[in-house]
Amino acid sequence: MPRPLYVARPILPERDDFIRLVDEVWQSRVLSNGGPLHQRLEEALRDHLGVPTGLLFNNGTIALLCALKMFSLPPGSEVITTPLTFAATAHAITWNNLVPVFADIDPRTLTLCPASVEKAVTARTSAIVAVHVYGTACDVEALAAIADRHDLRLIYDSAHVFGSTIDGRAIGTFGDASVFSFHATKLFHTLEGGMITTNRPEDAESIGYLRNFGIKNEDEVVAVGINGKMNEMQAIVGLLNLPLVAPERDRRRRLRAAFGDFLTDLPGITLQSEQPGVTGSEQYFPLVVDETRFGRSRDDICRELRDIGIFARRYFHPICTDFGPYRGKPIVSTRPHPHAEIVKHRVLCLPFHGGVDDEDVADIRRVFTR
Repeated sequence: MPRPLYVARPILPERDDFIRLVDEVWQSRVLSNGGPLHQRLEEALRDHLGVPTGLLFNNGTIALLCALKMFSLPPGSEVITTPLTFAATAHAITWNNLVPVFADIDPRTLTLCPASVEKAVTARTSAIVAVHVYGTACDVEALAAIADRHDLRLIYDSAHVFGSTIDGRAIGTFGDASVFSFHATKLFHTLEGGMITTNRPEDAESIGYLRNFGIKNEDEVVAVGINGKMNEMQAIVGLLNLPLVAPERDRRRRLRAAFGDFLTDLPGITLQSEQPGVTGSEQYFPLVVDETRFGRSRDDICRELRDIGIFARRYFHPICTDFGPYRGKPIVSTRPHPHAEIVKHRVLCLPFHGGVDDEDVADIRRVFTR
């Protein structure tokens, strides 16, 4: 692929197909407020994701804000989450007048560590926001047991796991709610966009109110809501991109195998853990570099790749507790030193999309194996 080569490259439909649906919008003059294309996409995604309830949003952050809002958590109460996530996860908690409490990650999966979550629970805890990071699924059984034991709400940030299942069950049906992001960097995207899914059909009404100012009809506003509606242009991209997901995922599986051919046995390189029973989303290709065993650091590799126009990403680095609003907050851990503080200096995501060709793979191989 022509350089520069980045971690993500959005799939895009044929331009003529896009224009054809744009013409439908021009004829209807319906641009937002649950238009016909929005409704078609919402139904298609519910079917694709295997969820009884799924409502579209204009972006994943607004969806996460509303997912937290829908449970009327006590103001000032604590919500346990991971520091190894995008800032929006913690921001959504704070915007809801709640207090983020950071718990450590599992060294193998890099997802929220249940034992650390258990240690972080206090009398002020009201919820857990867990993140299926890099496409690796959380320990849903252990987290559900903790939530049940302490009467906590359990919300999943599912931005990285579009289309994943766990033992045949759709990943968007676990916990009290799941939130998907359809940002342009994601496997499936609508330019910007998001979705809240739950396993309860009755949630559709309350989520709908949160998405649309709390409006029930022309004369009634029955809840405090926000403008979270997806517009018809976003819906066009989603409708046309959805059939492109399966072939793109196949290309990424082949790329994962090609990377694995030369990375698997390298001392000091740890690849994303395999999870029996989990169908992966193929969202990212993360690896962890142990400098003492590999002989070079994560940052050394990153610089060497950048020198040849390949922009791997130190993702996530910095982590949430390095950012100004959360700096100084502790990471609750069962370990002497939180693993999140260690792995942030070691994790690297390689370019991972259908545009990565054999020459790119060969160049990446040379950097790692020289």
